[in-house]
Amino acid sequence: MTQTPFPSWPDTAVQLIAVATGRGAADTVIRAGKWVNVHTREVLDGHDIAIVAGRIACVVPDASPCIGLDTQVIEAEGRYMIPGLCDGHMHIESGMLTPAEFARAVIPHGTTSMFTDPHEIANVLGLDGVRMMHDEALMQPVNIFTQMPSCAPSAPGMETTGYEITPEDVAEAMTWPGIIGLGEMMNFPGVSNADPKMLAEIAATQVAGKTVGGHYASPDLGPAFAGYVAGGPADDHEGTCEADAIARMRQGMRSMIRLGSAWYDVESQITAITEKGLDPRNMILCTDDCHSGTLVNDGHMNRVVRHAIDCGCDPLVALQMATINTATHFGLEREIGSLTPGRRADVILTSDLKTLPIETVIARGQTVAENGTCLLDCPHYNWPAKARQTVHLGKILEASDFTIPAPTGANAVRANVIGVVENQAPTKALQFELPVTEGRVQATGDVAQIALVERHRATGKVTNAFVSGFGYKGPMSMASTVAHDSHHMIVVGTDAAHMAMAANRLGEVGGGIVIFKDGEELALVELPIAGLMSDQPAAEVAAKADRMMDAMRACGCTLNNAYMQHSLLALVVIPELRISDLGLVDVRSFEFIPVVESLS
Repeated sequence: MTQTPFPSWPDTAVQLIAVATGRGAADTVIRAGKWVNVHTREVLDGHDIAIVAGRIACVVPDASPCIGLDTQVIEAEGRYMIPGLCDGHMHIESGMLTPAEFARAVIPHGTTSMFTDPHEIANVLGLDGVRMMHDEALMQPVNIFTQMPSCAPSAPGMETTGYEITPEDVAEAMTWPGIIGLGEMMNFPGVSNADPKMLAEIAATQVAGKTVGGHYASPDLGPAFAGYVAGGPADDHEGTCEADAIARMRQGMRSMIRLGSAWYDVESQITAITEKGLDPRNMILCTDDCHSGTLVNDGHMNRVVRHAIDCGCDPLVALQMATINTATHFGLEREIGSLTPGRRADVILTSDLKTLPIETVIARGQTVAENGTCLLDCPHYNWPAKARQTVHLGKILEASDFTIPAPTGANAVRANVIGVVENQAPTKALQFELPVTEGRVQATGDVAQIALVERHRATGKVTNAFVSGFGYKGPMSMASTVAHDSHHMIVVGTDAAHMAMAANRLGEVGGGIVIFKDGEELALVELPIAGLMSDQPAAEVAAKADRMMDAMRACGCTLNNAYMQHSLLALVVIPELRISDLGLVDVRSFEFIPVVESLS
């Protein structure tokens, strides 16, 4: 079901030249606006944009010679004309939506280009899942470029996934029309240590002339980082401080700084530009992970640009970071990222560059949104039964599956506990002394229990550990089949019986997120596609996600967008501690460590 890509510049060159020279009529002319030129970082008043065949023919002070009897004229009325916004690194699955519904959600916010890594579905359905995402992406009226996932599993030997991605898979995907490069290379120790499989994937991408995405989640900027950069990754979004951004840019990488639903890494890194004065061409804005509630209620890349401006960035520089910088990085500066001849006619009309109200959105020459309303439907892929039947528990789970035995004779133990950090992906490696009752270790205070339930092969296996930072109170549990990146089922709770309830409920509905408190179901978000996505409209999914967030607060959690922290607790490539289906992982050393230890 592979779709035909948007027509290339050579296919439309005759039409573009005819309109630009006044020998032909434009399909559309945007008249009398302020041209925001991201190539020269200028605002030029009193300009028109002539569009034909979905591309820009010319940007001139007077395009009246291009106006024919059938030309649509859009009056800019002195508003700013800026390029459609680009998200340089993101995961559609994190929106809980399919590509079609994600596109419909972000189009009104001015996002017209996305660089997506579907490694979530790759872990569940393998190359078939990537192809499904790729094919639906190409059906959309905006530009969704797909990066072939690189790491499933993210850390070999540390977790078990539904499928594994191979170098042969990567080489095949590089021939698909919508594949723009290799998704984030999360196995940074593998690259630094010259792992043959990782290097084969990078080589297949480079032979195809495409971009290798990075993911260096270690704070070590010494030889390991140097080896990683030498291995080929061209960008990185895992920085959390100014030094991270500077190190990446100095080594020739693009520093991607993110503002997602829970990752707030822009303010701490953009000072490399605003205070240190480094060249902003090598910095890119992105979201990484945004759930549906953020998309519907707060925005998408427009939110990131506004935030960068609020952090002291010049509005024109912030726009470059969300347009031309991204396009150039992926080799698409002749296609997207600026309002210049030959480029796809992706245009936003806005009355203010700082607050950035998205008033009109034009994608490929077609008006697709006005004042926050999407004006068209986005085509859906026919997702097969295979993609909708992915939660295989193997048995009905019981409270006994969620207990942690203590060493014989112990009245208390020392527990290694995952510490959640608000608004950041990394965790802390904590230790708590926990009591023992009837041979079972008890979670007390701010320490809750966490479990990873195997859901790909119906083994019935449950791995248990402890987590701190959510602030849950009273008998409760929260379960999710979104568990980056292996996407087993994460269950966090204060009571084993509630944890079993939540896990079994997701087995019944085929995946999603559910919260129980005091024996009652408070919220349910059904995600039937791969246990990751809904194909329902974004507003409906966002409403359920809002109820989920309310339910988390009702259980005592006050963290900002704590669901994102919940869903990442199984990502065994981000320090410090994570849980996998194989045990508790110390990501600093990539070793399994015991959940509990004797106090003596």
